[in-house]
Amino acid sequence: MLAGGVVSAQQPVQQRPGATFEVSEYGVDFQADPRLITVMAALETAGYDPVPAGRQPSVFLARLRKDLANVDPDLRNRLKTFYERSKLPAPATPADQAARYVSLALALGPTPSLEAPARSDDLPAGLLEVLDFAPLVQEFYRRSGIDEQMVNYVRAYQAEGDRLRGPTTEMVRSLLTYLHTRPLTTSSERVEVKNPSTKSKQKTYTYREKERRFLILPDLLAPRGAINFRIIGDDYYAVVPEGTDPTSSELRRAYLQYVIDALVLRFNKDVALRREQVKQLLTEREKAGAQVSPDVFLSVSRSLVTAADARYEETRRLEALSRDTRARFTAAKTEADKATIAKSSQAEMKAIQDETIARLAEEYEKGAVLSFYFADQLKGIESAGFDLASFFPDMIASFDPVREAKRPAEYAETVQRALAAREARTAARRSQAEINVEASGKEAALVRDLAAIEDTLRNKDYNDAESRLREMLKEYPREPRIFFALGQTASLAASDATDENVQSERLNRALGHYRMAVAAASPDTDKAIMSRAYEAMGRINLFLENAGEAAKQFDEAIKIGDVRGGAYKEALEGKKKLGQP
Repeated sequence: MLAGGVVSAQQPVQQRPGATFEVSEYGVDFQADPRLITVMAALETAGYDPVPAGRQPSVFLARLRKDLANVDPDLRNRLKTFYERSKLPAPATPADQAARYVSLALALGPTPSLEAPARSDDLPAGLLEVLDFAPLVQEFYRRSGIDEQMVNYVRAYQAEGDRLRGPTTEMVRSLLTYLHTRPLTTSSERVEVKNPSTKSKQKTYTYREKERRFLILPDLLAPRGAINFRIIGDDYYAVVPEGTDPTSSELRRAYLQYVIDALVLRFNKDVALRREQVKQLLTEREKAGAQVSPDVFLSVSRSLVTAADARYEETRRLEALSRDTRARFTAAKTEADKATIAKSSQAEMKAIQDETIARLAEEYEKGAVLSFYFADQLKGIESAGFDLASFFPDMIASFDPVREAKRPAEYAETVQRALAAREARTAARRSQAEINVEASGKEAALVRDLAAIEDTLRNKDYNDAESRLREMLKEYPREPRIFFALGQTASLAASDATDENVQSERLNRALGHYRMAVAAASPDTDKAIMSRAYEAMGRINLFLENAGEAAKQFDEAIKIGDVRGGAYKEALEGKKKLGQP
């Protein structure tokens, strides 16, 4: 991967103020791949199930299963027989089972032929294990009717690609800004020039420019969280399941590898000059019992990817901690509070730095023997703003193999501390999960009870509804949805009142309940309730001719935005009515 070519140099990122950051200029493209759709659909027909027990299938998977319900039974059985016979043994996960078939999909020719690659030892072992699935995939494409639905399926995959585009663009921009560099998006391949008209035996060569691509392929049939990363020639494929966060470490590391592999290849002569020193470090790892690759270029690339990812993540986390600490200091009322905040912040900072060292150590022991060295070097370019590409030759020329061989002894204590912190976090998450299971049962009961209250309101039994809601508050204190329902109850009761004093009393009672709903709501999780409560208070004040207060409440609802289940449009309409005579 890192030898046998020349990568052309490009200028660092220099974006004009106000200019749009177009991610395609940095090698990234989004594709809906019919080969992947076909292979995963065939695998699903064979009995592969990516849905965890107790979960409902996604909308796309449910639709696919309905579309393929009438696949020929004989074909279905043969697909299933192959899948069962080729299954990985326990404890392999659904993601593990699917990974080899993803490799197969990317190795096939385009639809409709889906031509399989020739069997050879050059193919990855995992792909060879499932290569005989290719003829079944070809037959599946011809006979299942999937070709008739492919246009609709591709549109669904493209929609997921569109969702990924925005956050992926931000991830790429952030990474390249951190590295102060621009990815190399083309490479030059040395090819022989064949001229039948000349009788000279001397071979002549030329260079052919090729495009390097980082391709993001949505996979709506993959288990959630399972990103598959493949490199085929100059194409880097990131196959991502539905709902993936592009800022996750797997996708981020994949893009870093796309950037850094080309950099190592560009400076391969500089790396070659330090070949023996890197081999010396790899030999030390082998003596320690580690399974490492003898490929020096691979070790250098992995080391720089590891270092860049770890330093980038640490920088982001420390920046977030700094912002949070400043906000807490601003809100602190006493010097004692500030001292407590400072002590807590220092402990969190130390934990973040320990975790970085633990991550570097894990990769060091697997063969990324320059990960600590590169991490130290990156600290310099973070503040100085050097382009990583310009700085790389100096970095690779300056490391001391004796110093790098001492890293395990230096990081042992820190790694133990970081591992203990990880175990504590895992235990805390496990405990929280148990609490959440209990909470989910209470949540379901609350939703059922509120639905029953709605039936009572439709029957205009306002006294019974209010009585039941007040009883519910004893079990669910400060639950914003109950306060909102009390506000609705009082407001509906007011609309049925014929006496002006009674009506006014009920409307003011509704305002009080809506205020309590807002006060009890969380701005992070209860935006819809807050939006509806503000809009309801705006309407009541509009009715009571309190124009100034109505305007404030409508503005608050509008400020929250057009959240799902909220009252953004209604608030805009209410604000519009305020301006009418």
